Amino acid sequence: FIAFRARPVYAKLNSQLDRYQQVIEPLRRLAMYGIPIVIGIFMGVSTATRWPTVLQFLNRTSFGTVDPQFHLDISFYVYELPFYRGVVAYASAAVIVAGLAALATNYLYGGIRISGREVRVTRSARIQLALTAAIYVALQAVSVWLDQYATLTDESPIGASATITGAGYTDVNATIPSKVILAGIAALVAVLFILTAAIGRWRLPLIATGLLIVSSLVIGSIYPAIVQNLQVNASARTLEAKYIKYNIDATRKAYGVNDVNVVQYNATTDVEAGQLRADAETTAQIRILDPAQVSKTFGQLQQVRQYYQFAPQLDVDRYKIKGRTQDTVIAVRELDSANQSSNSWYNDTLVYTHGYGIVAAYGNQRTVNGEPKFLESDIPPKGALGSFQPRIYFGEQSPEYSIVGAPQGSKDVEFDYPSGGGTTASDASSDGATTTYSGNGGPKLDTFLKKLTYAIHFGAQEILFSTSINDKSQILYDRDPKTRIEKVAPYLTLDSDPYPAVVNGRVVWIVDGYTTTADYPYSRVEQLSNTIVDTYTPQPGYALDDVNYIRNSVKATVDAYSGKVTLFAWDDKDPVLKTWEKIFPSTVKPQSDMSAQLLAHVRYPADLFKVQRSILQTYHVTDSGAFYSGVDAWSVPNDPTQPKSSAVAQPPYYLTMQVPDTKAPAFTLYSTFIPKSRSAASKSVLTGYLSVDADAGPNYGKMTLLTLPKQDTVPGPGQVQNTFDSDPTVSTELNQLRIGGQTQVIYGNLLTLPVGGGLLYVQPVYVQSSENADTSYPLLQKVLVAFGDKIAFESTLDAALDKLFGGDSGASAGDNGAGGSSGSGSGTGSGTGAGTGTGTGAGLTQAQAAALQAALSDYQTALADRTAAYAANDLVGAAKADQAMQAAIKAAMAAIGG
Repeated sequence: FIAFRARPVYAKLNSQLDRYQQVIEPLRRLAMYGIPIVIGIFMGVSTATRWPTVLQFLNRTSFGTVDPQFHLDISFYVYELPFYRGVVAYASAAVIVAGLAALATNYLYGGIRISGREVRVTRSARIQLALTAAIYVALQAVSVWLDQYATLTDESPIGASATITGAGYTDVNATIPSKVILAGIAALVAVLFILTAAIGRWRLPLIATGLLIVSSLVIGSIYPAIVQNLQVNASARTLEAKYIKYNIDATRKAYGVNDVNVVQYNATTDVEAGQLRADAETTAQIRILDPAQVSKTFGQLQQVRQYYQFAPQLDVDRYKIKGRTQDTVIAVRELDSANQSSNSWYNDTLVYTHGYGIVAAYGNQRTVNGEPKFLESDIPPKGALGSFQPRIYFGEQSPEYSIVGAPQGSKDVEFDYPSGGGTTASDASSDGATTTYSGNGGPKLDTFLKKLTYAIHFGAQEILFSTSINDKSQILYDRDPKTRIEKVAPYLTLDSDPYPAVVNGRVVWIVDGYTTTADYPYSRVEQLSNTIVDTYTPQPGYALDDVNYIRNSVKATVDAYSGKVTLFAWDDKDPVLKTWEKIFPSTVKPQSDMSAQLLAHVRYPADLFKVQRSILQTYHVTDSGAFYSGVDAWSVPNDPTQPKSSAVAQPPYYLTMQVPDTKAPAFTLYSTFIPKSRSAASKSVLTGYLSVDADAGPNYGKMTLLTLPKQDTVPGPGQVQNTFDSDPTVSTELNQLRIGGQTQVIYGNLLTLPVGGGLLYVQPVYVQSSENADTSYPLLQKVLVAFGDKIAFESTLDAALDKLFGGDSGASAGDNGAGGSSGSGSGTGSGTGAGTGTGTGAGLTQAQAAALQAALSDYQTALADRTAAYAANDLVGAAKADQAMQAAIKAAMAAIGG
């Protein structure tokens, strides 16, 4: 615009430029206004994605900590530096576009004329172009100046191969000074361009620009490389020591592991009678129910035909039962829309709208045939959790959308739960009770415009034309707890595992929210997408942010009936949360508003713990020399229950136990470490045991790191699993459990407990029928235990501990009342479960062997009869054969159990 307004009116142009003007002139006004508008929209949309940066800058909160290099508050790097660099980047882009437009316009309209080797520039064009160049170079001077601060969050080499986050010796002594010099040169060049605008001489600023380019190459790249290769690499351990220490201190503080209580644990591997007497409270709560294995068992016993489903991975919580806190495995009975027998838009949207109830089992108990011992079950719900609203309209498996609600007095149409005389999951008939949603979980469809909007959004014309939708109808969507919280608090990174709890008569989802940044100076960066992956947590479907600072600042709840989202400030001292509270005032409630029942179910989040254990693999070392050498680095062991071909980290586990150097048992999250070594032998031993108090209270979040002496050879999880697999006695009994290949043996989670002055390993063993895979389910039949190089394999944990510790462990396990009798489990379908006998010896008596052989023969006969019956389409005969097969399995179990 300026170039056109200042064009020379009577400039004589050559014929080619004159033709260009004739072509452009009709479009000039459109281009003059249209192009800036398009560019503005493009840059505006691009800038809009940076709204968190702008709002955090305007509402920034001090961290109260300064960096060790420039002595600036951490908030400068988290809030101010990203904002300044963003402004410079967008301003530079705008100046480049403006400069190119000015250059083209001046050339087309005579402001710049080229005649042979002579270039003539009008005064107005010279001023415009010179000032544009001056602004651009000045912006680059600011950018280079800011780059010196960015070295504190960039990766820098320490020696020939290793790197750390933050400025190292070369950065401090070469890179940062060079950036200061280059910024000064760029500022001088900008001044020379300003002088050119006034005096009209281009030679000096162009020479200075060339000098700037050469200087950036020599001073900015070559000189730091010389310092690194010729000076630092030869003496890296000494020269980098100070900066490694900066990195260690900043990383430990940024990830909240700077106050870990490190305890030297001289673990014994010897066993003797009564060794667990001092750990009686811990052994009584050892969880033998594996939440990753019993989902199918829950499903067959409690899901009620095709109506409901349970998550493939259940959750671990604790409830006070008869005055005592009890670890539980808990799940929500959610609607299974995909398996309904009569799918239609009407049924899927208006009839089958919600799940129903909570199912919970004791973590340390089982029934005599290996099924979970439920403390809350059935439909309608009954058990130890009291009265609560059982309907689940908002859950992890809820339909994409449902339309609910009706005028008062209308007929109920929503399927509520199966009824017809039965009160348990197994005897419920196909008749169903109905209900009408009375909450306020979604917008009402009371206008044509709303119906049209949601019909388009969900691609469902029925929303617009269905006569079943009325002015009181509500549409429920965004029903996943994490999705709802993300809508309310987009600044939070959410834990991958929402878990349900019964709180004040309501089922609520509890979700941990994290405030993070990747701009904490000198702190190591973690890739969340990779760090949280383990047996229980698959790779996320989308990339999570990289972080180098994280706090569990928010505990969020989502009401499973109303969908209401409530945010509570859990870490109210976190400066990142304080900043967001300024941006979104009154959206986060104080921790004091949390009810006692809710606090009883708060737990330390697993994803945060996994990030912290990843950091402590390396950063348990606080001496810079030892850190540089890397000889004491650890790693998290792979899950030994998974195939070696699909190696994945062992997940941390929740257990109620008393960790050494703590005063009382507590709900605890723990993980183990092994050496980070290429030697298979050295990787098989345990080097560390990390635990954190997961109970809400004064000790919440306190970490204890048990370090084992390097000369000790306490076996790690992988070695213990190998011992279980290779032990001849265990192998013999496992083969007996497989009943001639008709059942499969499944290893449960391998737990590690620091009790008895050493490390105790506990692993439940499940058996599941290989026949009727859709309806069979795992039954807990045996328990493996190990201490040092001693192992035991018995029907109950209590018996296994006694056998392991010389006939009397000195303490009772929670399953001491569980029998080992044979049993077959059948769910609500028609399939056969799996049971097993529980003999305590490796061999069988002659009578047992004969009975087992007879049972196997009966099974083979029944299997052949069933195959023949199906071939003849004889369903009655097939059913009788199924019963005979089940009876044969029971007989085989009884024979093994004696």
